[in-house]
Amino acid sequence: MAGSGGEQVVRTRARLAALLADTSTGALGAAGGRVAGVYLRSGTPGLLRLAVLAGLPGPLFRPWWRLHVGRPFPVADAYRLGVQVVLANAAETVRRYPQFAAGLPFPFGSVHVPVPGASEPLGVLTVLRPAVADTVDEPLDRELLARLAEGLGAELIGLADGDASAVVWDGEPLCVPPPTSRPVQASVARFGWDPVSRAVRADDRLCDLLGLSSADLEDSDTALASALAPHDAHRVLSALRDTAAGKPPAAPLGLRARDGTALLLDLWPDAVDGGAERVGGVVFGLGPAAADGAADLLPQGVFCLDRLGLIVYVNQAAARLAGRDRGWLLGRPLWEAMPWLAGPPYDDHLRGALLAADPVRFHVRRPADERSEPGAGDWLAMSLHPGEDLLTCTLVPASRVDTPVESLLEEHVPEDTAAGPSMAPLYRPIALAIALTDAVTARQVSAVVMQELLPAFGGRRLAIYLLQERHLYLAWESGFPQGFLARFEGIGLDARVPGVECLTTGRPLFFESMQQLAASYPGIPLDAHEGARAFLPLIASGRPVGSCILGFEDSRRFSTEETAVLTALAGLIAHAMERAQRYDSEAALARGLQQALLPHRLSAHPQVETAGRYLPGTQGMDVGGDWYDVVEAGDGLALVIGDVQGHGVQAAATMGQLRSAVRAFAVGDRPPDEVLSGTNRLLIDLDPGQFASCCYLRLDPATGLARIARAGHPPPLLRRADGRTRLLDVPGGVVLGVDPHARYPVAELLLEPDAILALYTDGLVEHPGTDIDEGITALRLALARAGAAAARRRGGRSLGGVADRLTAAARHATDRPDDVALLLAARRSTAVPHR
Repeated sequence: MAGSGGEQVVRTRARLAALLADTSTGALGAAGGRVAGVYLRSGTPGLLRLAVLAGLPGPLFRPWWRLHVGRPFPVADAYRLGVQVVLANAAETVRRYPQFAAGLPFPFGSVHVPVPGASEPLGVLTVLRPAVADTVDEPLDRELLARLAEGLGAELIGLADGDASAVVWDGEPLCVPPPTSRPVQASVARFGWDPVSRAVRADDRLCDLLGLSSADLEDSDTALASALAPHDAHRVLSALRDTAAGKPPAAPLGLRARDGTALLLDLWPDAVDGGAERVGGVVFGLGPAAADGAADLLPQGVFCLDRLGLIVYVNQAAARLAGRDRGWLLGRPLWEAMPWLAGPPYDDHLRGALLAADPVRFHVRRPADERSEPGAGDWLAMSLHPGEDLLTCTLVPASRVDTPVESLLEEHVPEDTAAGPSMAPLYRPIALAIALTDAVTARQVSAVVMQELLPAFGGRRLAIYLLQERHLYLAWESGFPQGFLARFEGIGLDARVPGVECLTTGRPLFFESMQQLAASYPGIPLDAHEGARAFLPLIASGRPVGSCILGFEDSRRFSTEETAVLTALAGLIAHAMERAQRYDSEAALARGLQQALLPHRLSAHPQVETAGRYLPGTQGMDVGGDWYDVVEAGDGLALVIGDVQGHGVQAAATMGQLRSAVRAFAVGDRPPDEVLSGTNRLLIDLDPGQFASCCYLRLDPATGLARIARAGHPPPLLRRADGRTRLLDVPGGVVLGVDPHARYPVAELLLEPDAILALYTDGLVEHPGTDIDEGITALRLALARAGAAAARRRGGRSLGGVADRLTAAARHATDRPDDVALLLAARRSTAVPHR
């Protein structure tokens, strides 16, 4: 945010930080969440940046620090549409936002609220919270969240001296702790169990922790099990028996006491009294008792993290296993204290424990230079137990686990740490795969690669070339100096340049610096003095598609992991690009077919003015089956509008057949119900399974009598000459192509001079997140306003202006999912032109 004067800037930044922190922590309470954050607009158009994060360590959320507003993510939809997006659980998240769910595949719900600005949102307030069932109506204070977002927006604009455009965020997110529910204190207690007499000997700490007397526990292991886990007592009893038989649990058991306190139970065989076997146990819990050195009695390593990833407690055993002094570990971020827990798959395990309520268990390998216990081996069994304020973690040498260490080698171990910090762990290949499934054109595929791949690997430049008749042509470029790539346009496959040779040999090429690239290809034009380059072949099922070039700002090495991931991703891109090329060819054919079938000129009548507009969709196959027509019908005019199911060549071809059929019936001046009945039977004969909606109106220009029939189509709108506008109550039948015996009732209407009749398809009134009735109401109000403006004009172009006004919003929309058709008609007392 802008500011002047050093001291004033510091004060403004402090106020901004406090404002963001207060809003995010307040949202946690309003939504019952575990994690909250605020995304704000950045200096890069179309890019949101995470400004504050409460309740989760920043490094764990790094892949989501930047977010394009066009991505299929709930945050992007809340920003772009200006509405709250509420996801109850993981199932709903997968249904609506599969790409977001792939990145965070954990059982949680979320709510996303736009932060209002002057003319567009300033950002989005987002909260991740425990999942609820679809049928559960859990209280969620939406109004409070909306007020928090509104207050944040007003304060941000105030900090920017009233200039909403100055509210931007281009730095890293502020990470703040969530409010704690209670003081963070630890309690550790011990007990012994005799498997023969089933007697329990507990210390005073355990009695205090469980709220029982020593007499309650002394003669009953059942009482102990019920107190430790009232809903899971059989697990405790089974673990006691197994331990007595020499098979203790591989890791501590996570339990819940009667009051909901999270407990950990660890058991081991304990020889006493001349070798007699009994079971020793330790219970570790978060409660009101004071923490002291009793935790050092635990035989396994235990440490606790706060919700920002800082180590707030560690016992001696954990310190030994970590190879560090206990005092050095306290207060440090986990990734600094135990760097072998950084990167995949451990980031996912930690995210899962912080976002969900269930324990997480996995194995981790320590690097050889950090071994600290002779004979313990490299592998550790680790358990993460979520608490309300803390994450309790246990470490056990793999020798205590029955699973053979060899089977643990499936866990991820970096192969090449000498190459420097890899960016690949920040990226999930499945995220690119899911994103590419939504991209259907070559340009959309290229945009996904730019949005997904470049940030994940730290790239700054991207070029994609596609193969056509043994030459490579540029399909997308970003970040290269203007005009630099023009010299490679149309380059043949016999040229000795890396972009060609990676494709002809099928091998990716990686260069750590521009100097290395120049040495390998003397005389090749360079766009920079520094920076690494990656040239990836795009090959789909053995067929060459093109090549992809990634450019980096600085010199760098590529680890074995990165080269493998990039090579695999190139295969995904190649298949998506090949599919997109087929789509582009089909779309071009469909567009040509549709343009040939839509009327270039509407039939005219001296007393009737008409205007039609058509807009293709912007998502998926952007050629649909919407059409309109005006046909001479005896001494009158037939006005027709329809919508064929689906998109593409098939929909366009079916539309052409229906249009021809309707014209044939109309020229014969058949009644509206007969026109629709005949067209319905024809569609069933031509293409069973295909269906279409249609509205047919026969108008007598002399008298204004209009006879209307509908087949599953939205009813027309009428703006009277006095300005009153209403939705016509016209009875209708089922869509065409479903029932060969369907009947289509006819309604009559008197169209007075200077009244405007509007026929439209659902693409003009259906919008994501809103009901179609709301869209029709909005169109009715827009028709009333546009008709009033047209009435003030003079000349014969007024109805065309009304059509332009009604389709303006759809024309400028970048995310129009369906095509749009509009047909307007008006009776005039004098001769008029037709548009």
